[in-house]
Amino acid sequence: MLHYTVVFLVIALVAGLLGFTGIAAGAAEIAKILFFIFLILFVISLIMGLIRRK
Repeated sequence: MLHYTVVFLVIALVAGLLGFTGIAAGAAEIAKILFFIFLILFVISLIMGLIRRK
């Protein structure tokens, strides 16, 4: 999932450099959403791993 975040971030940067602001905004928004989903899943996984260890 983090891979897709990086891919959409690169797409947003390239589109922004080329002047496609609509595409850049859309790709950046998707990258941001995927990053937060990844972050939430990572924290849940970290907490579950700590609970199992006890």
